[in-house]
Amino acid sequence: MSKPQRITVLGATGSIGLSTLDVIARHPDRYQVFALSGFSRLDELLALCVKHRPQCVVVPDAAGAQRMQAGLRAAGLAAEVLVGEEGLCQVAADPSVDAVMAAIVGAAGLRPTLAAVEAGKKVLLANKEALVMSGALFMEAVRRSGALLLPIDSEHNAIFQCLPRDFSPGLGRVGVRRILLTASGGPFRETPLAQLEQVTPEQACAHPNWSMGRKISVDSASMMNKGLELIEACWLFDARPHQVEVVVHRQSVIHSMVDYVDGSVLAQMGNPDMRTPIAHALSWPERIDSGVAPLDLFAVGRLDFEAPDELRFPCLRLARQAAEAGNSAPTMLNAANEVAVAAFLERRIRYPEIARMIEDVVSLEPVVALDALDAVFAADTRARELAGQWLNRHGR
Repeated sequence: MSKPQRITVLGATGSIGLSTLDVIARHPDRYQVFALSGFSRLDELLALCVKHRPQCVVVPDAAGAQRMQAGLRAAGLAAEVLVGEEGLCQVAADPSVDAVMAAIVGAAGLRPTLAAVEAGKKVLLANKEALVMSGALFMEAVRRSGALLLPIDSEHNAIFQCLPRDFSPGLGRVGVRRILLTASGGPFRETPLAQLEQVTPEQACAHPNWSMGRKISVDSASMMNKGLELIEACWLFDARPHQVEVVVHRQSVIHSMVDYVDGSVLAQMGNPDMRTPIAHALSWPERIDSGVAPLDLFAVGRLDFEAPDELRFPCLRLARQAAEAGNSAPTMLNAANEVAVAAFLERRIRYPEIARMIEDVVSLEPVVALDALDAVFAADTRARELAGQWLNRHGR
């Protein structure tokens, strides 16, 4: 029997990381944890180290490293403790690693995810911001290194499953008319528009179908998450923005669809549980048990679809405009959104001001080409500066 694949999980304490470790634990003959990383929840990270016994663990700073080393010693473990972005890149590119789960939220995940790509790893991409920020550079690195890039977002994984294996360059070549990207509509799909001013962070984080972190839950409520996924889909599947249509599907049973020119529409269905796309990508091109219950169509009963209301969800409009503009526009959009969501969660702005801040920030700078990673981070930094200035003027 072949040796187990060694897996690095970046963002192990988040919902994707925990689901990944659940799938790995179900198949100890196939997978072995090589490294884990976490940001602020060090006690939870230590508990994961005790359970999964990685060779390396990455923490954000020197103080965290001291705490982790003491905890590991007390548990009788000898894992190497690494620090910061350099440590993340090291465990992502380590020669002994077979696959990397890239599940760090936001721009912080870009460099380590790129490190895994440039090392030619099997990369399980749950960090959509990496592609949103640096799409052309990122995909060129994939082509140059020969890395295997597999999408983990349930929607992109569904699209991947519904496309022929060789769909590049261009969807038209394989007879695809459009991609149908499904969205639940989040917790405010039917909330009267006048009441959105009073929305609280707790309400925005209460997703009706999925259990997710706070940032992505707010993005789902505003549908910025779907906008970022639209941009990601363009890069992953060599599509143009007009070829990606968002469809509100409240049950979250169909995770996305592919519409072919012959009239066929292929859909991937399943219970809303991230262990399904994680297991699919871990074992691709095989299939393994994910621990997810079979879909009961009789219990589902019905499937509903509607067009998104861009008056209710202006972030979706802003993301599509950024996708069409390309270059630095998606990078600026993503950075402004991260600042805006953080400010909303801190109760410094109201929920509708998330979109207002993003629109104002993106409109302040001309769109420029991003021909190097330094240019990507320069655009990201500039957007955060402008967002900070906006907050100083308008925030509470």
